[in-house]
Amino acid sequence: MKVTMLIHEAPEDVAARTDPARAPAYWGAWKAYADALAQTGFVQGGAGLQGPETATLIHGDRVLDGPYSETREQLGGYFTLEVPDLETAKAWAARCPAAALGTIELRPHLVMMG
Repeated sequence: MKVTMLIHEAPEDVAARTDPARAPAYWGAWKAYADALAQTGFVQGGAGLQGPETATLIHGDRVLDGPYSETREQLGGYFTLEVPDLETAKAWAARCPAAALGTIELRPHLVMMG
C-alpha cells in the first residue's frame, strides 16, 4: 500500500532548523530517523518543506503569497512510503521526531478507477 506521511510541526519546532543552539539536535534526530526509515526500503520519496512564509496559494483566479496557515502547526515535510499495511505506516509515523510535539498525518494514496 502506498501512503504519504505528512509531518506537521509547531512554528517553534520549525524555527529550530536554523537556530544555532537547537539545530544540531533537530537535524540529528531527523537524520537518524530518515536513515533508519530508508534502510527499510519503504521510502518512495519525500522532502522537507520551507516555511509557510514561502507559500503561494492558488484559489480560483487569485494567486496569494503566504503565509496563510491559520493553525498552530505547519506542514514541515513529507515521506511517500510503500508499506505492507497501514499498521507498518503507523509504527513508523510514531517514531518520527515530530510525533512527540507535532502531528503526523497518514494518507493512503487514492487508487484511480478505470
